[in-house]
Amino acid sequence: MGKSRIPVVAVFDVGKTNKKLFLFDERYQIVFERSARFLETEDEDGDPCENLESLRLSVFDSLHEVFRRDEFDIKAINFTSYGASFVYLTDSGRPLTPLYNYLKAYPEELQERLYQRYGGVEQFSLDTASPALGSLNAGLQVFRIKEQKPDIFEHVKYAVHLPQYLSFLVSGQMYSDMTSIGCHTALWDFGKKDYHQWVKDAGIDKKLAPIVGGDEVFSAAFPGSTYKVGVGLHDSSSALIPYLINFHEPFILISTGTWCISLNPFNEEGLTKEQLEKDCLFYMTYAGTPVKASRLFAGYEHELQAKRIADHFQVTTARFKHVQIDWAIIEKLTKGRIIPESLDAFSKVDLSGFDNFEEAYHALIIYLVQAQVASTNLVFSGRRIKRIFVDGGFSKNSIFMNLLAKAFGDIEIYAASMAQATAIGAALVIHDHWNSLPIPNNIIELRYYRA
Repeated sequence: MGKSRIPVVAVFDVGKTNKKLFLFDERYQIVFERSARFLETEDEDGDPCENLESLRLSVFDSLHEVFRRDEFDIKAINFTSYGASFVYLTDSGRPLTPLYNYLKAYPEELQERLYQRYGGVEQFSLDTASPALGSLNAGLQVFRIKEQKPDIFEHVKYAVHLPQYLSFLVSGQMYSDMTSIGCHTALWDFGKKDYHQWVKDAGIDKKLAPIVGGDEVFSAAFPGSTYKVGVGLHDSSSALIPYLINFHEPFILISTGTWCISLNPFNEEGLTKEQLEKDCLFYMTYAGTPVKASRLFAGYEHELQAKRIADHFQVTTARFKHVQIDWAIIEKLTKGRIIPESLDAFSKVDLSGFDNFEEAYHALIIYLVQAQVASTNLVFSGRRIKRIFVDGGFSKNSIFMNLLAKAFGDIEIYAASMAQATAIGAALVIHDHWNSLPIPNNIIELRYYRA
């Protein structure tokens, strides 16, 4: 008898830069991973875009590799990827166009026409919980195809979001899921809990695949295979799943990276005009309930300003990684001072006013935390929040975490770490379909910061 095979779930995590495949065992430990990057190609206008064909081949290639390994028994497969990208499929499942980049410039005139017809940009943005972001509003990409390439639009059987296209490659089923529809696509009317009227008027609803829950699974398209295939998830919503499954008291998750996104799944109050102007929007959970979110470009600002400090004091930015909080410096820098809340405030501060790089770096974090607190405050609601979890880069920053705990004195603040939260979310959401064990309660490592 050979040794028994390990039951696993395979998760494809497709980012803009890195495409990864993970195998998780029943305790959610990574037992295999493979990473790929491929060259971008160009669309018909010469704009850079993802190479769909490379992506398709890479999915099958990676699957062949793991199916060949006899130590694993693959029970299920799921997908997570960035949102805001549509694949236009014929009824035989062939893509009709390149995978347009969500940063592609959007024709001003088309956008204006749509906004004017439906109450103006502000009303339209409030209804769809989507700040006006051009191609980042994926629904507008479909509108563009309809208006500018009617011959292609006519041959589209379904326009599917990227995570659902990946799922389709393995299941042969075309569906839509709420996490993709709900992220700044301008498709969904959050008040009516249905597609916005414009989607129906333009006949686009007929080109959108039927909606299923994010925890839905299908059978694989290949004869004789027994594994289940998940419908796929939008990455920001997927990263929230481990927290939703583990914590039931109201919390906010601040997911930090280039963007610091504050997510409150316990706030269903509609957006206000002010919140919209300050970059608030709604995401959706896999169950289709709204998650109020605010975005701050703080990781990017941190990188810029840290470099400015390093250059001024002639040190490398690597030195900042190990700076522990010094409360005497904090006291000196904040005593009797009002710190502005705007993210770019520190860029105007003259660095020659600081004694050394430690002091300047403390000041930078004081400013960033001030902006972060203002951003996070936008998603608070009537329900009392018990905890704030911080994951990603800033969760490892001692100054940032301590100052955040001080700012939110009556709320428990935790640095949360979990390897590959996005991929684990996609595995957890279909737990019952592949895993014979209960969901472990130690997936997320927490470190408490006292005020």
